[in-house]
Amino acid sequence: MCDELIDERALSKLRWRCRRGLLENDLFIERFFKRYDTTLTVRQANALNFLMDLSDNDLLDVHLGRQTLAQVNAAMDTPDVHAVVNMLREN
Repeated sequence: MCDELIDERALSKLRWRCRRGLLENDLFIERFFKRYDTTLTVRQANALNFLMDLSDNDLLDVHLGRQTLAQVNAAMDTPDVHAVVNMLREN
């Protein structure tokens, strides 16, 4: 169920949700969507949505490896969120 592809409407909502205040975050998120928008699963979308609860500075720190997920929010320290962080870093 969660490994099915995200539908177009949910993808559009997720893109809107992922808009950030820091240009650096917007840039790596934009690259993420360019690479994965047609293959993004519901599970991955949920993990990305969860990451968007982080402040801009914490999100950037996690992306750059200056902080771990456990350091910024222990509830986010899950395999799905780690997988999405790795996808974000691939770009």
